[in-house]
Amino acid sequence: MVFQPKLFQTLRHYTREQFTSDLLAGIIVGIVALPLAIAFGIASGVSPEKGLYTAIVAGFIISFLGGSRVQIGGPTGAFIVIVYGVVQQYGLTGLAVATVMAGFLLMAMGFLKLGTIIKFIPYPVVVGFTSGIALTIFSQQIKDLFGLQIADMPADFIQKWTVYAGHFATLNPWAFGVGVLSIALIALTPKVSKRVPGSLVAIVVMTVAVYFLREKLGIQGIETIGDRFAIDPSLPRLEAPAVTFAEIQELLPTAFTIAMLGAIESLLSATVADGVTGDKHNSNTELIAQGVANVVTPFFGGIPATGAIARTMTNINNGGRTPVAGLVHAVVLLLILLFLGDLTRHIPMACLAGVLVVVSYNMSEWRNFKALFRNSKSDVAVLLATFVLTVLFDLTIAIEIGLLLAVVLFIKRVSEVSSVSVFKREVRGVEYVEGSVDTEKLTVPEGIEVYEIEGPFFFGIANKFEEVMKRVGDRPRVRIIRMRKVPFVDSTGAHNLESLIRSSQKENVRILLSGVNEHVRKTLEKTGIADLVGSENVCSNINEAMERAVAMNNAMPR
Repeated sequence: MVFQPKLFQTLRHYTREQFTSDLLAGIIVGIVALPLAIAFGIASGVSPEKGLYTAIVAGFIISFLGGSRVQIGGPTGAFIVIVYGVVQQYGLTGLAVATVMAGFLLMAMGFLKLGTIIKFIPYPVVVGFTSGIALTIFSQQIKDLFGLQIADMPADFIQKWTVYAGHFATLNPWAFGVGVLSIALIALTPKVSKRVPGSLVAIVVMTVAVYFLREKLGIQGIETIGDRFAIDPSLPRLEAPAVTFAEIQELLPTAFTIAMLGAIESLLSATVADGVTGDKHNSNTELIAQGVANVVTPFFGGIPATGAIARTMTNINNGGRTPVAGLVHAVVLLLILLFLGDLTRHIPMACLAGVLVVVSYNMSEWRNFKALFRNSKSDVAVLLATFVLTVLFDLTIAIEIGLLLAVVLFIKRVSEVSSVSVFKREVRGVEYVEGSVDTEKLTVPEGIEVYEIEGPFFFGIANKFEEVMKRVGDRPRVRIIRMRKVPFVDSTGAHNLESLIRSSQKENVRILLSGVNEHVRKTLEKTGIADLVGSENVCSNINEAMERAVAMNNAMPR
């Protein structure tokens, strides 16, 4: 079955001891998720509670229906750039429509069993746009980190830094101090205790400190969430976004980008979790769950969600081993929102900026980015193209161009290793066996030519055959096409092969096929090439083909 949620599998043999571990892990992850959900919501251009709504609704659905035992879902840094851009251009309604469409695309990927295929997206593309997103997130935090007084912040990367440079004189030392101390606390906390999340420590300590500075010492220059947003500490209300067909058409590329990001992020997180727990997730079920979460969450005011690596690892490190921990995490966030939500208005914006600076640093993968420069020039080109497009233009364009470049370069590489050779005097006779050495030689009589194709016979190399024939320029009586090293033939290769056979037959040149494997033979039978050349002329090896070619050659009039 494609859809097999892990929750129902784990509950068959669930124990009280496991519930205790899941309960503790869920409570801790819920507390950890609180500042991240708020920070991701604000950075995405929406209000803080919408980040919490996403963590609650999507987190619950992903754990309830997901294909991983330990995956924790919610808003993540990967979506900040794309969500912010959609909100600025299309508003919250446009974001809701794009998120719902992305959810349906994710569900379709899962039902079509594309979960494993998503994993084959080229590594330079993933690192390129992840590093680009990290740099963009970092650049968005400069205003709050330094407490700069900027009324209108441009979205463009270069313009943003130009504005920063022009307003740096408005730096607020109190806000900058809060931001720097927040980053320091996040960095130092793991050295004291790896169980307590540094972001939570920074939020609590700096919120208390800023409250004291504002209320007791009268220092009012430090902006908090409550100064910028009116937080609604209540249950999310069900609202259906108004949508038109024109909006669907316009937002489809954005929805595709959200779906691809969600698929990559969630499956990467689940794979990392498998490496730690020894379990194996169901990638197709996970995609379906991610899809359902993104379809439902916008109706409750949420933003795009996916699997979150940091929260998933926190879950694992604190004993969570079933989806129950993820369900508990969502309930804990809901209780915090309802009963402690009003306290979030005291959190300083500079502290949240510090949290996101650390998030962007962890996302940057600068070590992997640097290491990729030791790879081939084509990998570096894909990496830099994706990175630059993500930072300077648009994430949708970056992913599309990055994937296109990767595909083109892959085809180029395969074409370079595939070849067509012609033999007129002698040819190796032994069929290839792993570890063997071709030593036997067969003499090629006059009037017979042997063409050998090595590698996939697909659209990237199909024209090479015709080029080699034109270069040779001869017209033999019998032409053997040796295909022992051809793993597959695509439609273009089959079409070119059919054209070659027909043109050869018009010139009274007989065609024999040699060493055709079972997979390629089925393709030739389906396309009618086997019938065209004659099934008796599709030989299992070169020795058989040569004997038949000699008999044909001798029987033909001189």
